[in-house]
Amino acid sequence: MATAKYIFVTGGVTSSLGKGIISASLGKLLQARGFKVTIQKFDPYINIDPGTLNPYEHGECYVTDDGAETDLDLGHYERFLNTPTSQANNVTTGRIYNNVITKERKGEYLGKTVQVVPHITDEIKRNIFQLGESGEYDFVITEIGGCVGDIESLPFIEAVRQVKWDVGVNNFLVIHLTLIPYLSAAKELKTKPTQHSVKQLLEAGIQPDILVCRSERHLPPEIRKKLALFCNVHINSVIEALDADTIYDVPILMRKEKLAERVLAKLKIPNKNEPNLDQWKVFLGKLKNPTDEVNIGLVGKYVELPDAYKSIVEAFTHAGAVNECKVNIEWISSETITEENSASILGKFDGVLVAPGFGERGVEGKIEAVKFLRESKTPFFGICLGMQCAVIEFARNVLKLKDASSTELNEKTKHPVIDLMEEQKKVTDKGGTMRLGAYPCDLKKGSKTSSVYGKTKISERHRHRYEFNNKYLEQMEKAGLMATGINPDTGLVEVVELKDHPWFIGTQYHPELKSTVLNPHPLFVKFVEAAQNHKKENNSKR
Repeated sequence: MATAKYIFVTGGVTSSLGKGIISASLGKLLQARGFKVTIQKFDPYINIDPGTLNPYEHGECYVTDDGAETDLDLGHYERFLNTPTSQANNVTTGRIYNNVITKERKGEYLGKTVQVVPHITDEIKRNIFQLGESGEYDFVITEIGGCVGDIESLPFIEAVRQVKWDVGVNNFLVIHLTLIPYLSAAKELKTKPTQHSVKQLLEAGIQPDILVCRSERHLPPEIRKKLALFCNVHINSVIEALDADTIYDVPILMRKEKLAERVLAKLKIPNKNEPNLDQWKVFLGKLKNPTDEVNIGLVGKYVELPDAYKSIVEAFTHAGAVNECKVNIEWISSETITEENSASILGKFDGVLVAPGFGERGVEGKIEAVKFLRESKTPFFGICLGMQCAVIEFARNVLKLKDASSTELNEKTKHPVIDLMEEQKKVTDKGGTMRLGAYPCDLKKGSKTSSVYGKTKISERHRHRYEFNNKYLEQMEKAGLMATGINPDTGLVEVVELKDHPWFIGTQYHPELKSTVLNPHPLFVKFVEAAQNHKKENNSKR
């Protein structure tokens, strides 16, 4: 294929139908046939990126290798396709307007009146074509966030309409994801919301090629016929998307519904290869038939919304499948943990992960959790702020530096064992200014972490402003908290582990961001294994 084919995924009726999972599943099915695929997400909000958004508003902020703070759907794209995304894969209204206004201030529009059409839509199209014109991909799948009919998404929908005429009908396709609700009182599925949603798309000048219909129940032939007739699509292009046990079932369900075949037929691409989903099916088989289970406590600050820790949850899913072990996660708000109750809350778990986060709320609870896990020899895994809490706890309770803290939590602490990074001290803007993206790390030979990775040179993704204060390094190591991962360029401590403990590892980086179905992250795999061993030991003691 000389030029890339452009596929757009729009949503109707309601948000959160799973456009990201459908996009990732289609990408997986095309990739499994040997095509090169990338997926991008257009978010209609005016924030330049989700980096400044509260996790309760938007779930987790996913970070790419090149340091983009992006939507959590990019995590799904990477986990399904096993290929990294970049800055170019997530674009917001804020970024589009920012770029256009910057050009206008520089005088690049030569005195023209700057308008939504053509200037904003041209900037949106530039971002669509940037990936397609790189020559790297056969397909660029673009997910349009929000719902058709939202005021915010109108410029995106208009840009999509224009793309059809820019690239030609054989290089362009629209999939519309919609909901077919079931009214239990009437005992019937209702197509009217979908008809209205397609009508809104038609008013914007776009005829969807394929309808993917989310439903709790099977779509009988007469419903498919009705949708095809009223929405002006071929009956074969009405695809059923039933609620699935796990998101990883969706590529298999879409395979049965022949979604990729319809896409290839519409784009006039010869469909030579059967998709190779063998490894995917092996993963699903292990995921669904565990021979063991462990209970993991996840101590965090945003536990009311599990999407705030989406990548961690999925990394546990991948690691559980490798170990043929069901990982049951129990969410614990760090604000509920005190010195008095830590044993009763955490004592029942086979392992505990202390999660990332920002700000001082709930941090003392995380520190109490670490103390209990260290003393009881329960497997502990700390990520980002979780690692920093382990350092503070060790300084306070082992080194007896009672006032030890992070300057993020207490600016006046006498013992800032965690401090603001040097290059962060002059930063005033909050958005996009943390230490972001992939950085190298050297692991000490003979350390537990290097044996987990099976190598001493790694690269992992970061998102933080504060770091381990190296003034305390010698003291910590003498007392048994070892710095076993160091950034070779800055000397920044990336990994700490406790000498005499079955599993006590904290990482400044976010390993969960690199875990995929086909490459589960080794730290999660070995942590689940450590939890299994801890459970066995406890059972034999009983």
